[in-house]
Amino acid sequence: MISFAIRRATQVVFLLLVVSMLVFALIHAAPGGPLALYLDNPNVRPQDIERLRRQMGLDRPLPAQYVAWLGAFVRGDWGYSYADGRPVLDRLVERVPATLQLIGVSSLLAVLVALVIGIASSVHRGVDRIVTLGTTAGISLPVFWLGLVLQLVFASRLGWLPSSGRSSFTGDGPMDRVAHLILPVVVLAVAHAAGWSRYLRGSMRTALRQPFIVGVRSRGASEARLTLRHALRTALLPFATIVLLDASIMVSGAVVTESVFAWPGVGGLFVEALAKRDYTVLMAFLMCGTAAVAVFNCLADIAVHALDPRTREPA
Repeated sequence: MISFAIRRATQVVFLLLVVSMLVFALIHAAPGGPLALYLDNPNVRPQDIERLRRQMGLDRPLPAQYVAWLGAFVRGDWGYSYADGRPVLDRLVERVPATLQLIGVSSLLAVLVALVIGIASSVHRGVDRIVTLGTTAGISLPVFWLGLVLQLVFASRLGWLPSSGRSSFTGDGPMDRVAHLILPVVVLAVAHAAGWSRYLRGSMRTALRQPFIVGVRSRGASEARLTLRHALRTALLPFATIVLLDASIMVSGAVVTESVFAWPGVGGLFVEALAKRDYTVLMAFLMCGTAAVAVFNCLADIAVHALDPRTREPA
């Protein structure tokens, strides 16, 4: 078990190193740059542009810039934002709580809905037909379109919920924050709940066809006990694995959701940095996102390896 965890951790480190090189090269190869805003300003002289380029280290060869960035990043020095001069780590830390709140509540809601829908559709065929239509629509709907529709209906037309932000200017109480959280949470949870419920439905139906289920049923167990205690327990391992893997990917979905609802999280910070070609902020965000995906994949593999003896290599 320990050797397996060490191998997976080594693969994660190697993956992060390769991704960092590719992302660094792609970002610097994109048109424009941190100095693009100054190039069209007639009041900024070429000498000023060259001085700024030297101060930011952009005059050095790209490999030298990467080595310098990587060394500082590993030491915990993530540099300063080219946009406002603030430390990148400070900018990320102040945005992380909002994103964690959004992703945490969305994940919890998606898991609860997926459990209810997945179990019901695996047992009742009539429910399964309705659920199939609903989940297919949930998976197919673009996140930004669903967010705009919910804003139009519940914020603009009905006026029941706020359309954007994390809190109102006039109030900052718990209920005000909950009201601002509802729409982005629903948007982020819909697609994941739809996909997870279909996955759980398939796992449940596979479990219900296993021979041990026939044996349990022959001993007179009720259908509810058969479904919830025996079939669900068998189906929860692959379901938990896919939820764990998708939890890290929700950060990318949060970028779109936070942009639509002006949610002050790291997704909004990424959009701002992308528009300004803020290299240091972009690299920090992309590396954190890549690390989250890689680490969650590693944890999922380790969990499956520990819980399912069939995945282990014979001694």
